[in-house]
Amino acid sequence: MNYKTFVGQAQHRLELDELGPAVRVTRAVLTTLGERIDPGEATDLASPLPMEVDRYLIDGAERAGGEKFTFDEFLDRVGQRAGLERSAANYYTQTIIGLVGEVVPPGNIEKVRNQLPKEFDPIFQFVDEPHPQAGGQ
Repeated sequence: MNYKTFVGQAQHRLELDELGPAVRVTRAVLTTLGERIDPGEATDLASPLPMEVDRYLIDGAERAGGEKFTFDEFLDRVGQRAGLERSAANYYTQTIIGLVGEVVPPGNIEKVRNQLPKEFDPIFQFVDEPHPQAGGQ
């Protein structure tokens, strides 16, 4: 999947009127995820993604990879970066992680999931059950 398609899918699934907010949300989610998981896993997860998107994971990992923080802190960071309330940050995170889950091999997502405490399981909702707007893609 190329960058334009990835961001277009994010925009469509998040029901946003413009691409800019979709990019901002994607950056917020993936940067925060990169900060939370092991740098090697961030690189593995990033490699199948479009180059313009994979850098968010890698930048987060280089800045603070493997940092231990709670699920609430995760959502707070996403919300702060993307200008979202916590409930929106949760839904948007689920949506972006679900989209990533469609692009990368399933084993990569499972390795990430296995690194995170159970409290992070909600971010994988659309990996487990496809997003309503995924359209079978």
